[in-house]
Amino acid sequence: MHGLARAGGSRELLRWLSGRADGWAGLLGGDGTVLYGVARDPDAASAGSAATAAEGVRELTALGARSLAFDRGGHTALMFALDGPADSAAPVLAVIARRPLPERLAVLLSDAALPLSMCWAAETVERRRRRVDLAESRGREAVLHLLMTGQLSIAHQVAGALKPALPDPVRVCVVECPGDSRNEVARICTDLSGGRSWIVRCPVYARHLILIAPAGPEPPDGRLGPEVAAVVDDCVVGISEDVPLSDTATAYRQAFHALAVARGLPGRHAGFGSAPEPALVVGAEGARWADALLAPLLGHLPRRGQDPGSQELAATLASWLAFSSHATAHLKIHRNTLAARLRLIGELLGLDLDRVADQSALDLALAVRATPTLPRPDRPAGETRRPAPQTPAPQPPAPSLDEILRTPAVRAWAAQELRPLGAPGAVGRTADPYTTLRTWLECEAQLGATAATLSISVPAVRKRLTRLETVLRRSLLRTPSARYDLWLAFRALDLSGGGQPDGGHPRP
Repeated sequence: MHGLARAGGSRELLRWLSGRADGWAGLLGGDGTVLYGVARDPDAASAGSAATAAEGVRELTALGARSLAFDRGGHTALMFALDGPADSAAPVLAVIARRPLPERLAVLLSDAALPLSMCWAAETVERRRRRVDLAESRGREAVLHLLMTGQLSIAHQVAGALKPALPDPVRVCVVECPGDSRNEVARICTDLSGGRSWIVRCPVYARHLILIAPAGPEPPDGRLGPEVAAVVDDCVVGISEDVPLSDTATAYRQAFHALAVARGLPGRHAGFGSAPEPALVVGAEGARWADALLAPLLGHLPRRGQDPGSQELAATLASWLAFSSHATAHLKIHRNTLAARLRLIGELLGLDLDRVADQSALDLALAVRATPTLPRPDRPAGETRRPAPQTPAPQPPAPSLDEILRTPAVRAWAAQELRPLGAPGAVGRTADPYTTLRTWLECEAQLGATAATLSISVPAVRKRLTRLETVLRRSLLRTPSARYDLWLAFRALDLSGGGQPDGGHPRP
């Protein structure tokens, strides 16, 4: 019995007891609720064994007794109250067996009470530990979600109950763990960082850990990432640049893109290296464009109290643009709920969310809205402050996306973004990286349609895009993907006359 208790716990011990009794064995709570119930041979116990046991446990509890035996039809019920922790109610061992009972069954069950009590106490502690771990994991996930949506004050309040304190500035690492070793890798990361990093189990990718580490004086590829990759076999790490805590969402995307590069490197770690974020180069006019584009969404008032409001819809849109269908895991909602919200968002904005062009416009607009330091032209530069007139001066119409993409700063950003591809047409018509990438974007980032257009197989398209991930140092096939930035870059060069043939543009 002690061997079974150590190896399989209370369930395995109950299974053995049910076989010795040739009947039903279980553990029940004081109110008669069956906690575990086992019958090695289902035909050996009557269909009402659990109900009979529940009746006996209630009677045992009412009498305040330690054991009880009674007959029902051709069966006998034996009850033994177990010992348990002082702060929790101990269960009752119940066995229902046919008469005549096996010899010395009551003595056997009395002897089994001690190992069962020990098993139950150990399993109770383990269940509590798991609940605590789950609560802490959900708490850290909530803090990460608040940081990703720019709600720093609330994030600090929630993080106050957990350790360590949120650092600022930060460097984000995304660690891809081998197999089912995420918990062990999290422990290793805690040790390597000296307990100074915030470690969150990614709610979207089951093999990913997100590390929010204090930024330091070391180079962008840092110390923590290489150490994790060196200590854990088959572990891959992407590291962001140093950013303020308010830019955690940007740092996460950088680390995710670096992860795509690290998969192809012998050292299995890489730091982010690419052009700056497009939201930082669109200027004040880009801020006006983003405000105008998102106004119908941010000003939406739900018809019913249970319907999502503007902030919830904006968070849903941002999560879907970042994680695609995985947004259901990120937001903890059903896929039908996600689909309904996306339909509503498309109707409010008048956009087709199935088009990469419209997705790119919305991704840029949300990124601009999340950049609080971006200037907004309340009045012309250099104008002295005057008393506000009685009638507000009419505001000029917001610029279009094409007007924003035509600005010199955005054209320079686009050229830098696409420079790793080399000169257009340098390799050949269909094998040219420009052609592959443009075709993929024009086909709404669908591999099947891209393969048909290029007259190659789907695995060949995937192989080309995987090679381009290393060239561009950005993730393409997995979300968060660089497809939106690349579409904007191609469009900006098209408008300046320096790109390939036009692949369509969004209506905004």
